[in-house]
Amino acid sequence: MTQREFTRAGARQWAGLGLLAMPTVLLGLDVTVLYLVAPSMAADLSPSATQLLWIMDAYGFLVAGFLITMGTLGDRIGRRRLLQAGMVAFAAVSVLAAFAPTAELLILARALLGVAGATLMPSTLSLISNMFPDARQRAVAVGVWATMFALGMAAGPIVGGALVDSFWWGAPFLVAVPVAVVVLAGARALLPEYAAPSGGRVDLISVGLSLAAILPVIYAVKHIASEGSGGPALVCAGAGVLAAVVFVRRQRRLPDPLLDVTLFGNRAFVVALGVLLIGLAGVGGSMYLVTQYLQLVEGLTPFVAGLWMGPPALAMFAAAIGAPLVARRLRPGSVMGAALGASLAGYALLATAGLDDEVPVSAGFTFVYLGLGALAALGTDMVVGAVPAARSGSAASISETVQELGIAIGVALLGSLTTAVYRARVTVPEGLTPESSGPLADSLNATAAITGSLPPGTVEAARHAFTSGLNVASLVAGVAIAAATALCLAMLRHVPPLGAAQHGDTDG
Repeated sequence: MTQREFTRAGARQWAGLGLLAMPTVLLGLDVTVLYLVAPSMAADLSPSATQLLWIMDAYGFLVAGFLITMGTLGDRIGRRRLLQAGMVAFAAVSVLAAFAPTAELLILARALLGVAGATLMPSTLSLISNMFPDARQRAVAVGVWATMFALGMAAGPIVGGALVDSFWWGAPFLVAVPVAVVVLAGARALLPEYAAPSGGRVDLISVGLSLAAILPVIYAVKHIASEGSGGPALVCAGAGVLAAVVFVRRQRRLPDPLLDVTLFGNRAFVVALGVLLIGLAGVGGSMYLVTQYLQLVEGLTPFVAGLWMGPPALAMFAAAIGAPLVARRLRPGSVMGAALGASLAGYALLATAGLDDEVPVSAGFTFVYLGLGALAALGTDMVVGAVPAARSGSAASISETVQELGIAIGVALLGSLTTAVYRARVTVPEGLTPESSGPLADSLNATAAITGSLPPGTVEAARHAFTSGLNVASLVAGVAIAAATALCLAMLRHVPPLGAAQHGDTDG
């Protein structure tokens, strides 16, 4: 038996990947499931505006904040063990969220869901690294993993809306319970256990510093998206950067650091992270704007708008599965660069879209998502594959933290740019009451709530102003993606085709 035959995964490993796909879809679902649940939930719990914001954001904040800690914890105590504990916690807290009687308790439940979710994300990805030691198979498996997370995000609004219509606002949270039952039932049979042999104790000071570095930065970019840049956002960003500097210095001194900062000495690792950051920023901001365009400009229902997102989801799936197969023959950096280059056609379509252009907008986002599929599959595999198995949990957590940050930055920057263009171009007719002129001058989302009190033609002018903002934001995103394309082609040329360094052949 050759070394390649010995290391190639079999039926058990592929079945295990199917099992890992379930919590991965669930995590993506929980990111967006509240998009259509919020109105019904707000009518029942009557949260304040601040409380509603925290209900929406607490999950993402805590996921991003605890990813590094949980990735390293899985390396220390066992990745399957952490996955199982996280699944139990996620299901239990989901029940708490579903039946929360007050806004305060729901905020707490969403925060705890974020902590539990942070145990699942690096566990699933690092287990894939253990189960698929063959570089070619691992790349395909990572592509499936990335696609399942994006599929969950795309399905969140549709699933949430359907369950709220049939039951009540808490029903979407209960999806976690049967998923947890299936994962726990199959984990021992299908998933291996792995813990780093030399893992030490988790440094609690480093945990605190990592939270102090990540959470203020995430808060700052979200604050910029909703309120614009100002004192609070700048103070938070500065505090986060300072904490990050202290965190890195402490990691260099510890014998068993929470995060191995020497990983950043690997060029492929660093460049792949940079491209992921830029790519996810473009996709995150574009998805935010496209969904608003379909609903606010074209007037589509959330369900119909979700159906228009079907072609992009299919394109991403094809790219995430196909890119690793192509990268067996061609260098991964070239494949990523080509896919990102193709996505520029999508940004061009979005930059030239007008009113009643749902087909070009959907087609444009299809090209954008196609680039994301290749980027998520090959970029994530490049990050995880650049480190030994003992550190794959830590590498996975860094990759996911960067992607979470990229989405937040994309929504903040492209959303703020679109809002600025809207406010500069929207026309407020004379004689409007403050109750009407204020929302009209603020945003299209606010305008949608008062359309009945506005003069004829005003709403269409507002739709034009928003579409202009979408055009400008897409142009800026396209420039950033063009830079990421050049970065892939120039800086990742040394990375060989998948499996070439391992096997020295090119057969399938």
